[in-house]
Amino acid sequence: MRAETQNIVEEIRKSLTLLRQRMDYDTASHRLEEFNARVEDPTLWDDPDNAQKLMRERQALVDQMQTFESIDTDLSDNIELIELGEMEDDAEVVADAEAALKTLRDRAAQKELEALLNGEADANDTFLEINAGAGGTEACDWAQMLQRMYVRWAEKRGFKVELQSEEPGGEAGIKSCSYKISGHNAYGWLKSESGVHRLVRISPFGKGTRETSFASVWVYPVVDDNIEIEVNPADIRIDTYRSSGAGGQHVNTTDSAVRITHHPTGIVVTSSEKSQHQNRDIAMKALKSRLYQMELDRRNAAINEAHDNKGSAGWGNQIRSYVLQPYQMVKDLRTSHETSDTSGVLDGDLDDFMAATLAMDVSGKSRAEATAED
Repeated sequence: MRAETQNIVEEIRKSLTLLRQRMDYDTASHRLEEFNARVEDPTLWDDPDNAQKLMRERQALVDQMQTFESIDTDLSDNIELIELGEMEDDAEVVADAEAALKTLRDRAAQKELEALLNGEADANDTFLEINAGAGGTEACDWAQMLQRMYVRWAEKRGFKVELQSEEPGGEAGIKSCSYKISGHNAYGWLKSESGVHRLVRISPFGKGTRETSFASVWVYPVVDDNIEIEVNPADIRIDTYRSSGAGGQHVNTTDSAVRITHHPTGIVVTSSEKSQHQNRDIAMKALKSRLYQMELDRRNAAINEAHDNKGSAGWGNQIRSYVLQPYQMVKDLRTSHETSDTSGVLDGDLDDFMAATLAMDVSGKSRAEATAED
């Protein structure tokens, strides 16, 4: 086996070792048996929320086991093919197996990154907020472009996307929006997107000038029943109002939208998509999630520092820059990861950026720094 191929094999084995450790593979079969026993309980669906959570957890374990076993089997099969091809002097078989190992290495590395999503709330669903920053109409249009980008990303992953609230811009785009995104590790993946996003382009609004726009993205986990967050009624103000929208069948004719202000922290959450009773429930859950995120920040010095320095949506606070003119490039300012495929990124191809940030969070180094050391 060539030295290059042997190195690829070792990389895959290292990924498998981490996957085995992270999922506690030695006890996985026993845990799956416990899940199966609970699933067969005829009273399971008496509590739909807990039942759905249990089914998600079971499926996540099944996916982890199948992924590990699939990669392990593919590795053994391709090693055997290479050895057989070398014995029979069949260069085509060897080349095909080596190509398959390269693909397998990339897959194993991706699954290794996903296995690192083991933070306290990484597996949770998440809330995503987008707010237009400096730049007027341009910024509102940019906020709507980001809205589409994240919705497309979530849909590609098969996540459930629910609009919580939306405020349209004066002339175009949106001033703000809030979503609940549900799926395994939704928060773990999206948490790296919190910060200010900067756009440089030629204005599409008849100015013909080069414009710089900003929008902020903030992500925080949906708290479940296992996480107790107490909110003192004296600390909040609840306002109802008539939401503004595009009109048509979705226009509200009553003051059904709800805004909750938490005085000690200044947090404001809104919901304007359903009835007033449902909006109160949605907004309160969002508030508790924000408060929980603040608690997570206090426990993690690195995250805490990032939030302390987030500032306003303007110069000096960007995590990522999107340049459409005079050249095309998207660059993350934390990891130095970049691409010229701006249309792909704006269409939801964000996995490489998220993976680079996750890898940096684990290693403490950006991809560029790690490459330089190698």
